[in-house]
Amino acid sequence: MNIEVILKEDIKSVGKAGDIVKVSPGFARNFLLPQGKAVQANPGNVKEMEHHKRAVQASQAKLKKQSEELANHIATLSVTIKKEAGEGDKLFGSVTSKDIADALRAQNILVDKKIVILAEPIKQLGIYEVSLKLHSEVTANVKVLVVKV
Repeated sequence: MNIEVILKEDIKSVGKAGDIVKVSPGFARNFLLPQGKAVQANPGNVKEMEHHKRAVQASQAKLKKQSEELANHIATLSVTIKKEAGEGDKLFGSVTSKDIADALRAQNILVDKKIVILAEPIKQLGIYEVSLKLHSEVTANVKVLVVKV
């Protein structure tokens, strides 16, 4: 006879956070419940979990909307990065995601270097289209001009 529990966090081979799953009574009593990884699936806990899911979905929708607005703003921008270059317009060093994030920060766009998507660092002078992953479903492109000092 299995009992139903609501998982508070992802547990490998059992389920994801928020799932109502059936587990053996011993697993629930000895592992899930004492370590706070799950709660019993009684009507009050189910109602609270559904309310929490709705709140999370609302905040995710708000975050996605803000990301889309920021993406539209970023699409109108271009950033210029000045670097020293040698023969054949090859840079001494390279332009990295940190350089691009810093250039955006100079224009009051606060982004983390982790969201700047570069297949490899830029090593030539020129104009590049660089993607920024603002949200799991929202990507923005910014024009990056790499010019000689």
